[in-house]
Amino acid sequence: MRRVALLVNPSAGGGRAARALPAVEHALRGYDVTFRTSLTRDLPHARDLARAAAQAGETIVTLSGDGLAGTVAAILRETPGGVLGVLPGGRGNDLCRVLGIPLEPVAACAVVAGGIERALDVGDVDGRTFLGIASLGFDSDVNRIANAAPSALGKLVYTYAALRALPGWRPAAFALELDGRRRDFTGYSVACANARAYGGGMLLAPGAELDDGLLDVVITEQLPKWRFLRNLPRVFRGTHLRLPQVRVERAREVRVGADRPFAVYADGDPVADTPVTIRAIPRAIRVLVPG
Repeated sequence: MRRVALLVNPSAGGGRAARALPAVEHALRGYDVTFRTSLTRDLPHARDLARAAAQAGETIVTLSGDGLAGTVAAILRETPGGVLGVLPGGRGNDLCRVLGIPLEPVAACAVVAGGIERALDVGDVDGRTFLGIASLGFDSDVNRIANAAPSALGKLVYTYAALRALPGWRPAAFALELDGRRRDFTGYSVACANARAYGGGMLLAPGAELDDGLLDVVITEQLPKWRFLRNLPRVFRGTHLRLPQVRVERAREVRVGADRPFAVYADGDPVADTPVTIRAIPRAIRVLVPG
């Protein structure tokens, strides 16, 4: 029988995780899953809890957003045999979306109880682990605004943040090395995608795979703000890639610099500042997915 350490960020999703917890615990008991619940205070506390659970041989299940899942993934990279389970409790829940895990926490408990283990890649930003997409440039401003926005906005928070960030945005000059290939451009952003989606269902990199050992590097070059705004809804369908100013490269390692400092955000959290090196780490962790 699988022994589960359930890590819950009670503030995730504006309290969504805390509100879902009683029903999640009831569902897990119904599946006859042996579990214990811990509420995380912050990411360092979450790392300590995850490390102790992994060393005890427990499957670590997060009820939170993608940020807590990424924090646990960092611990499991160092723990052979460790397994991650994910229940949606944040605003975006893009890892669940990409893996086909139900976006309702109680329904997702079936994956904890009866899912199969799948080996997945992780991304690495100067030693910091992420699961989804690491991005910078215009995305840095958007993420900063989104993280401070009212939780009532739900998955619309990133659209709201983009609209807030756009008037004050000015183009940046980026310098990239992709597996040694030089690529310089002026524009909006660089995003290194281990997974397809971010921002609550935005299909930024629809061709990205979680187990191919590569990052899909999405480059958005300069275009007028009105055109950028008009095409923003296309990101939710992945059709933004038809624009000539949006290009996708693939690489195992990407070095990124810019003409002014940017915070790099991954799985919704700030993880580093430019210049940075971003890598794909093949099949670094095992995750429970629908069978």
